[in-house]
Amino acid sequence: MGELYIVFIVALIATAIATPIAIKLAPKIGAMDIPKDNRRVHNHPIPRFGGIAIFCGILAGFVALMPLSKQMIGLLVGSCFIVLVGLFDDLKGMTPKLKLACQIVAAVILWFSDIRVTGLTNPFTRNFINLPGWIAFIVTIVWIVGITNTINLIDGLDGLAAGITFIASIAVAYTAYYKCMYETMMIVLAIAGACFGFLIYNFYPAKIFMGDAGSMLLGYLMSSVALVGIAPSKSAMLFSTIVPVLVLALPIFDTSFAIVRRVANHKPIMQADKGHLHHRIMAMGFGQRRTVLALYCISAIMGISGILWTRNLYVEAVVLAAIAFLLIIIFLGIGIVDKKDPDNNKEKRAELKAKIKEEVNK
Repeated sequence: MGELYIVFIVALIATAIATPIAIKLAPKIGAMDIPKDNRRVHNHPIPRFGGIAIFCGILAGFVALMPLSKQMIGLLVGSCFIVLVGLFDDLKGMTPKLKLACQIVAAVILWFSDIRVTGLTNPFTRNFINLPGWIAFIVTIVWIVGITNTINLIDGLDGLAAGITFIASIAVAYTAYYKCMYETMMIVLAIAGACFGFLIYNFYPAKIFMGDAGSMLLGYLMSSVALVGIAPSKSAMLFSTIVPVLVLALPIFDTSFAIVRRVANHKPIMQADKGHLHHRIMAMGFGQRRTVLALYCISAIMGISGILWTRNLYVEAVVLAAIAFLLIIIFLGIGIVDKKDPDNNKEKRAELKAKIKEEVNK
């Protein structure tokens, strides 16, 4: 247990030291997030170079005690590649198609490093189903690319992506410890430590953003972490198929809802908008800090639900998941204007927008 704590502490300290350096370097290399559209909620340029600090912290945690197995080498190589892709996107910009192609390459690196889905476990019967090689390949690529983008898309408010990833990492670490999957536990504790160290500077009001380099790295690692050290057993594959879905339910749902919303509105899937869950909560008049804390609570509920599921407390897990889902539905309903309500007129909505803008500026 002492070694596990060391991984967390090393990653935390390394990130906390690297982040101020990244803040000073960002303006010199042009890694600044300038609010040039109404989708952004900040009103002044902020460094967007935190991804490199997070990577340094996670790398320090890995190097501290991690054995360099084939899987770990593949994870490090893939992480380096995804960070470079993210940095290029933050500095120069990248088309959605090219970014997607690079994410697929990063996922293929994990596949050839034996970090892959080999089968699925029925969550109710516990029967293990081996997948044919080509289906397993497709499922692995879709899973890794999908989760990579969920964290990337939810990174819209100060401290949101880092905080949710921290909560998810702690939940996965607990379940990994319960399943005696210590290598997995070390990885997620390194991620948790880096996220916590970054939150010191990223929580509202943020002094730095993680950028695509950071959000894609966190999504990439969280998608792969449940597959590290997995053997084709019922218990292990149950961990890899159920727990990540539960603890990452919020970003998964938000991304799925965004895809459905954009398809229904005949817009490109990769086109950014202000219809995400955090935007809808802020539309009710919540400030950034309260919106982020509300989403932290939902993530924590889902994390506990995942923990309870691994402890075979299915009823309790389902009840908690239902509560979290109800909260999400309530927040989604916030953005819906009730035409029958006479108070929902243009003047009222204009006044509300003015209050939100004032709150954001604070």
